[in-house]
Amino acid sequence: MEEKQNKRKQNVLLLVVIGIALALAVFFQFFLSEKSDEVKTEVTELVEKYNKSCPLKIQEGIRLENVTLTKERVVQYNLTLTNVEKATAETDVIQEEIEKSLLSTAKANPGLQVFRDNDYTLVYSYSDKKKAFLFDITILPDQYK
Repeated sequence: MEEKQNKRKQNVLLLVVIGIALALAVFFQFFLSEKSDEVKTEVTELVEKYNKSCPLKIQEGIRLENVTLTKERVVQYNLTLTNVEKATAETDVIQEEIEKSLLSTAKANPGLQVFRDNDYTLVYSYSDKKKAFLFDITILPDQYK
């Protein structure tokens, strides 16, 4: 008889533990989903803000055409090198120099904080002054953290 009561207590305790674990799992899933929606909204608003200013001269010879959200946690900047023509450009050299600059910018630019905080991949797509594609530079979260 006592053995049945002990087994019943163990079963009740097990059900209580499972119930608490399920409640916590549902709570955290809801909390994380809500945070994810807030981040998506913040990022979407930021991209819209960027695009309202486009086209925008970033610096001499570089113009930001637009910004897009291409995939989940991927933001793409579409830029034009206004002084470069694909036929005569040394694209390897240009790409290498720009990539160095972008890495340091991605690490320090306060405007990119929301992307750093939420592990976004940054893609910079460059075209020449005639809109011919030159190259993409992809910066992954582990490169700028």
